[in-house]
Amino acid sequence: MTSSAPLTQDQLKALVGRAALAYVVPGEILGVGTGSTVNCFIDALAELKDKIPGAVSSSEASTARLKALGIPVFDANAVGELAVYVDGADEIDGQGHMVKGGGAALTREKIVAAQSRRFVCIADASKKVPVLGRFPIPVEVVPMSAQQLVRRFAAMGGQATLRQAKGGSGALVTDNGQHILDVAGLAIADPLGFETQVSQWPGVVTVGVFAHQRAQVCLLGTPEGVQTLTF
Repeated sequence: MTSSAPLTQDQLKALVGRAALAYVVPGEILGVGTGSTVNCFIDALAELKDKIPGAVSSSEASTARLKALGIPVFDANAVGELAVYVDGADEIDGQGHMVKGGGAALTREKIVAAQSRRFVCIADASKKVPVLGRFPIPVEVVPMSAQQLVRRFAAMGGQATLRQAKGGSGALVTDNGQHILDVAGLAIADPLGFETQVSQWPGVVTVGVFAHQRAQVCLLGTPEGVQTLTF
């Protein structure tokens, strides 16, 4: 008897996207993140659109996808506390601390996460790490501070590079009009301390380490199915 082929990364993303529907609170506005795994969740969410008033979105891309499926999108300032925020991660450790920002939406993601009572992270098993930092840490910065911050990260042992826009048109510009440094070479043994320290540096808008806004639940796509981690 032949065993079935292992699930692809895209299939795992679809699996956890659908699993996150169980955390949607009927009658309450939902926080929705950004990225390829979240796109799978948004597509599945279309089935529940009559059960929720709508969503607060962390990016222009997610807003467009939600609206295309007929799901109303609210401005974060127009609503109060959100019951749940569903988003992916570039890395997540065993305490629910994450690295986020590979899709350049880290600032709005952190804002919506802070507005939500519960963060449900959806990811495939490749994102689970013992220590954060294998994935370069995204840091959204005010453009005039970039080189000063490159030097500060170098003093910590990190190599910070300015993220470029696709197509070679210069530095990537975020939805907020800022730039992003990607910092490689750091092992983040104290995510809370690192986030607190770097957040205070002049010119830093948002650090892509989510320790203050860590996940309470992670739905991890594995070859054996969806593994639920609680923190």
